[in-house]
Amino acid sequence: MSNPNITNTKQEANRYIKVLVHAPAGAGKTRLCSTIKGKALILSAEGGLRSLKAYDIDVWKITSMADLTAAYNYLATDLIYDWVCLDSISEISEVCLTEEKTTNKDGRKAYGEMQDKMLQIIRAFRDLNKNVYFSAKQERIKDEVSGTMLYGCQAAGSKIGSALPYFFDFVFALHNWKDDEGNIQRAFQTQRDTQYEAKSRGEDNELEFIETPSLAHIYDKVTKQSTKQTQGE
Repeated sequence: MSNPNITNTKQEANRYIKVLVHAPAGAGKTRLCSTIKGKALILSAEGGLRSLKAYDIDVWKITSMADLTAAYNYLATDLIYDWVCLDSISEISEVCLTEEKTTNKDGRKAYGEMQDKMLQIIRAFRDLNKNVYFSAKQERIKDEVSGTMLYGCQAAGSKIGSALPYFFDFVFALHNWKDDEGNIQRAFQTQRDTQYEAKSRGEDNELEFIETPSLAHIYDKVTKQSTKQTQGE
């Protein structure tokens, strides 16, 4: 008799993608929510959704940890949304820290409790049976293994920022610049270099070093590769 709890690596690889993107303020992290194919729910702790005013995307405002818990409980059994977007994990960690400080007067203990809770939250949302997009503000962070300083994910407490990339198969640095004609250009950096934290985990390295900054594009490219592997091509 088949067991519904048992799948295989080929099925799981083609099921959902979990993406973390970091960039400076104003670089277009929130706007990436509009590049999704399918039904999306934005969990917004940023309060800045003007870049999405031309779109019709559902939003759940996060002003407390109770809001975040309620959103998770809803999404855990929801069958409507294809994607959930947490915008941003940096702001959500600040919400968590503020609440911890009101109940714990020991500042060091409050930071420790916040970091433990946030790592549990990150893991829980990552493991939802949905595609997941986390955005994060960007700052220079010390790599604990090499000791080098890289632009990576900002969060309240250095433990979260340095740990975040380990939770995801896809971590991108979002770059933007003006071309010679003054037009703003954007791109995902998908692999780490000497300046930016990034990674794309996969046997065949299906993503180029620089990719189109579209979550639908990334999804199509990654799952197309996974489908080929499943079909034995």
